[in-house]
Amino acid sequence: MATPRGLGALLLLLLLPTSGQEKPTEGPRNTCLGSNNMYDTFNLNDKALCFTKCRQSGSDSCNVENLQRYWLNYEAHLMKEGLTQKVNTPFLKALVQNLSTNTAEDFYFSLEPSQVPRQVMKDEDKPPDRVRLPKSLFRSLPGNRSVVRLAITILDIGPGTLFKGPRLGLGDGSGVLNNRLVGLSVGQMRVTKLAEPLEIVFSHQRPTPNMTLTCVFWDVTKGPTGDWSSEGCSTEVRPEGTVCCCDHLTFFALLLRPTLDQSTVHILTRISQAGCGVSMIFLAFTVILYAFLRLSRERFKSEDAPKIHVALGGSLFLLNLAFLVNVGSGSKGSDAACWARGAVFHYFLLCAFTWMGLEAFHLYLLAVRVFNTYFGHYFLKLSLVGWGLPALMVISTGSANSYGLYTIRDRENRTSLELCWFREGTTMYALYITVHGYFLITFLFGMVVLALVAWKIFTLSRATAVKERGKNRKKVLTLLGLSSLVGVTWGLAIFTPLGLSTVYIFALFNSLQGVFICCWFTILYLPSQSTTVSSSTARLDQAHSASQE
Repeated sequence: MATPRGLGALLLLLLLPTSGQEKPTEGPRNTCLGSNNMYDTFNLNDKALCFTKCRQSGSDSCNVENLQRYWLNYEAHLMKEGLTQKVNTPFLKALVQNLSTNTAEDFYFSLEPSQVPRQVMKDEDKPPDRVRLPKSLFRSLPGNRSVVRLAITILDIGPGTLFKGPRLGLGDGSGVLNNRLVGLSVGQMRVTKLAEPLEIVFSHQRPTPNMTLTCVFWDVTKGPTGDWSSEGCSTEVRPEGTVCCCDHLTFFALLLRPTLDQSTVHILTRISQAGCGVSMIFLAFTVILYAFLRLSRERFKSEDAPKIHVALGGSLFLLNLAFLVNVGSGSKGSDAACWARGAVFHYFLLCAFTWMGLEAFHLYLLAVRVFNTYFGHYFLKLSLVGWGLPALMVISTGSANSYGLYTIRDRENRTSLELCWFREGTTMYALYITVHGYFLITFLFGMVVLALVAWKIFTLSRATAVKERGKNRKKVLTLLGLSSLVGVTWGLAIFTPLGLSTVYIFALFNSLQGVFICCWFTILYLPSQSTTVSSSTARLDQAHSASQE
């Protein structure tokens, strides 16, 4: 008996190292890259995890094309199984059943997201989410079949990139309503050009005023991974939900996208162009006025505050000019010319944001910190930041080939406006970081500084409250002037999701920022400044500039 035991131990020792050597070569299993068509419970659950794992991060951890094909083929797999079948998982609800083609009534099915689809009678209370399949659909099927198999699936695709397409997930609030797809197929046949369309009802709360709902289907012929299309589908928004009428069978969804029709885009463009033109005139006057004062007054050669104001005005002038050229050119010219226009527009936009942040920094030193504010070559250092930092960001963004033609579409998916900006797709993350994120940082910093200055003006002057009685109006006007320097009007963009009226307000006031800066500069530095609301601010500017020498 000792020999078998010794042989068994020897075999065990020989097998263990072999297993250990093979295991590392196998590599980690990544179901989000695989293209297998296994539809057992284990594989379904693994593939469902990819709905949240696969995000637009630019990594190679997911193969969107393979995963979308996996789920598109799932209905065909269900057709091959038993006569009737139900699937009930947190991410997938499916029903397969046989139907008679010789029917005198339309078929109704419930599409409640928390339940497996079920057939409901015509006189039964209709569920909020449902589908109506017309009787003519079954009579028009080829082959003179008496019975046909129907598959209905409700798929929760989650917040990832699957079934989003190139135009969704761009940070503008667009997406698939409730991340839910509804799939319909009959007898493993391609059903198109129905004489009487089917109806799908998607229930939802009332959408926000500046958003539009569109009935779409997944078109596998668009691009390498497919995209949403509304061809053959009509959309009717009702109080209880949206009704989609389509003349074919496939996967359907309801898209939620910002509303910008052609007339609205045209009006907003004209408002912005007019405002930018007026601002450029006032900003040019500001620069000329500064040049005159610098030649006529010796102190203007050493003061830093007016230099910062003029630098901000210059960046806004160039930004307005780049905007007018960009909108006026549209898609004209070569791809290289469009790339250049997008890069220049991006650069001057970042310069404007940076100089608004530097205005806030200078105001902080001027009114909050006050003491120990000496910096050698102060304005030179600010200029290196104001013009150099945006250049570095544009160079890094341009090296990734992020600039190109950007298209704004209306609710019917027609082109409303074309301009050279960030290309649509994965490069839009550069837009989020270098524009949205950068603006948010500079804007919040400016608001904090402005709040501290307001607190100083209104609360720290209590000792002179008797002498300063009746001057609250002047203090408010002073804050309004300072707010134009730190870019308060840009903050109106935060309220644009509230409705179209706020979009008009933002376009009007933001394009007139140059006018406000010109008025502030004129009040601050013309000879009557000793009697204006900003006399104290002007004196602080002078004192701070003297401290730099």
